[in-house]
Amino acid sequence: MSFVMLFVIGLIVSAITIHLAITLAHRFNVVDQPGGHKLHKSSTPFVGGVGVFSALLCALFLLDQQQLFPASHWSALTLGSLLIFLTGFADDVWRLSFKFRFVIQAVAALLMAFWAGVVLLDLGALAWGLPLQLGMLSIPFTIFATIGVINALNMIDGIDGLSGTLSLVSLFLISLVALSTESQAYLILLVVLIGGVVGFLYYNLRYPTNRTARVFLGDNGSMLLGFLFAWILIDLSQGEQRAMSPVLALWFFSVPLMDTVVVMLRRMWLGKSPFHPDRHHLHHLFIRAGFRIQETVYAIALLHFLFGFAGLTWARAGASDVVMLAAFLAAFIVYFYLIQRPWRFVPVLRRIHAVLGLPSPDTKGVFIGHCSVQGAALLIESLTEQMKTSDDYQLAVYKTTREGSKDSSVYAVIELLTEDNDAAAEDAKKLVNTLKKRLQGRMGIRVRQFRVRSNPNDRRTGSKETGKERRVSDRRSKHSKILIHTAHGFSQPDAIIA
Repeated sequence: MSFVMLFVIGLIVSAITIHLAITLAHRFNVVDQPGGHKLHKSSTPFVGGVGVFSALLCALFLLDQQQLFPASHWSALTLGSLLIFLTGFADDVWRLSFKFRFVIQAVAALLMAFWAGVVLLDLGALAWGLPLQLGMLSIPFTIFATIGVINALNMIDGIDGLSGTLSLVSLFLISLVALSTESQAYLILLVVLIGGVVGFLYYNLRYPTNRTARVFLGDNGSMLLGFLFAWILIDLSQGEQRAMSPVLALWFFSVPLMDTVVVMLRRMWLGKSPFHPDRHHLHHLFIRAGFRIQETVYAIALLHFLFGFAGLTWARAGASDVVMLAAFLAAFIVYFYLIQRPWRFVPVLRRIHAVLGLPSPDTKGVFIGHCSVQGAALLIESLTEQMKTSDDYQLAVYKTTREGSKDSSVYAVIELLTEDNDAAAEDAKKLVNTLKKRLQGRMGIRVRQFRVRSNPNDRRTGSKETGKERRVSDRRSKHSKILIHTAHGFSQPDAIIA
């Protein structure tokens, strides 16, 4: 069976299963409610893992039919995955304690180790070119690694599409290794899972026709994918005929691993529980800097891919495990330094955001200013002509006089009246580009996005924890302003107010 067919099977099964699960979830109120540290604003079913689990069952069925998996592997993987999936689903519904989840995850790791023989026996050629054997520590290390991978993917699952997209990147990179080493059984499993994750992302990822997630991955999905990653990475990185080194496995799971470790260390440094939720993950810093959710997902996914591709390239070039581990630790130190200093990192991200000209989720319209009072009539005429085909805007033109000066100038604000922040941001970006071509440079006019100031994006409010992102004072000089013109929707130009 071709890879395309395997992918399509995983995609269709996942998409159909999730579609049915969404209906049942709403009927039985099995949904994630907004509030607390969560970013979503509406009740959303957390049944994304149902699609991934369905795709997994299809892959296991195909492996059983072709007898490519040892019976012990097939049985242990099926039972372990079912145990993790059900525990994650129960956690989504009833909020289980992390201790109970750890126990179940440890049981799944023991099934993997003792039933299937998937055990972390060594850490790669780190002992003067020889494998660093774990000996009696192999089982504890296997349990620790499995629990760590499961919870790393679970903890980074904070915004629409992020966990699924990072999983997709990791599955793709691992499939390249499986393809090059002709690991047929894992190729089938990986390709079907790629299709299953894509089927989930169809409902979860944000794109023009899907402004917000219709379904979440949930703990049932993130824990399941984490368990599958732990199994696949350990099994492919052990034994005499290993497909990859354990160090390369770190690169393939780099961003979830780094982010989780750094955030947990930060929480402990602040005297909090390492499992206490907060908004200091990498994706939170991107959002604080003005990136929209979909842009944040793409940026972090690109970073994750670059890490994994770099590791794969170095491994193919013959780099030793010691060198690759040293490079990974160096990357981790840089990551740690940036995340621990958001008052420095967030402004850098803001500048990148500005250079790229991306719309912000806080963008509500367009600011046009400043021109002379004599040019106000021409400005109003140009803006009204530009906006005459729109019925969802509010135009306000102000005359302003700075304190201590007799000179006056005019500026305008076009506010787009829509509750869809992404739609407003996209429309504002297009309008800015159009008005720049039409007005920029004429009468000294500047055109930029108009943002609504709020605590997360206004540097004058600063960080509550550190205060290091706070402005001492507003740098803008004081001025008085007078409204001289307003227009709404299809309104014609009003007379300029004296």
